[in-house]
Amino acid sequence: MNGKRSDIEISAAILQVARNGAKKSHIVYKANLNFKIGKKYLDRLINSGLLKGPNGGSRFFRTTEKGVDYIKYFQGLKDYLRPLNPISS
Repeated sequence: MNGKRSDIEISAAILQVARNGAKKSHIVYKANLNFKIGKKYLDRLINSGLLKGPNGGSRFFRTTEKGVDYIKYFQGLKDYLRPLNPISS
């Protein structure tokens, strides 16, 4: 790997952090993003129905059931692609 994360990996990280509810600053910090990039992803995930944004008096983002499914599928794909016998260097 070249060290850069894909959009799919970043989205999964955000959804994982927001699973039990999290403020924007917590999500950005735990997902290792800056606020500008974090906002872009949060907006995208909300528009996709994977994340619920803050509403009313709450300042928390929460992963939706669809978002939980995304995390499960992502983890399954990672497990599927993991080499059976890693080559040691």
